Amino acid sequence: MCRESDSCVVPVKPGNAGRGKAVTHRGREIMETKLARIAEIARQKPKERFTSLYHLLNEEMLRLCHEELDGNKSAGVDHVTKREYEEHLDANLQQLVARLKSHAYRPQPVRRAYIPKGGSNDLRPLGIPAYEDKIVQLGASKILQAIYEQDFLDFSYGFRPARSCHMALRSVNRVIEKGSICYVVDADIRGFFNNMDHEWLMKFLDLRLGDPT
Repeated sequence: MCRESDSCVVPVKPGNAGRGKAVTHRGREIMETKLARIAEIARQKPKERFTSLYHLLNEEMLRLCHEELDGNKSAGVDHVTKREYEEHLDANLQQLVARLKSHAYRPQPVRRAYIPKGGSNDLRPLGIPAYEDKIVQLGASKILQAIYEQDFLDFSYGFRPARSCHMALRSVNRVIEKGSICYVVDADIRGFFNNMDHEWLMKFLDLRLGDPT
């Protein structure tokens, strides 16, 4: 048994597995339409402050996020994999939505791992969230992307959907070949995410997000 405030995943019992119903085409279409509507408002009204977004983290959205997540990624501190989570997907998502609605949801600690950093002997710290937290993070990311994608300039490539490092390099290559270029400056902010001011980050988000939940 688990309390409502706990991050709880229904255990898998041999012979009693059920993967849950998949997101229907209609359900996916409805969710995409809602996000497209948010994106349209954000594009037309650059200073619009959205005040009703939390309800979008519903069972349909979270089921869609579950289906999109890569099941081959490393598990978090609870060692729960995508395959184990979906053995009782309906119950797990229903409990997750109930915790989100009651504001009882709390993310689990992030598992820390270190991977080689290209071009140096340093190691890059990597945070691996628990699988259920990955679902919630992807849902929140979809909502935020619908808003902030409208604010980014076209030459921005970092951490954006349908954009990659290779696309950025091709763009730079075109500018160098066809433009009047005297200098190329390569700069990196050392430990950017380690030193980010979270208080100012929240103030920045508050400019566009007015949903108190």
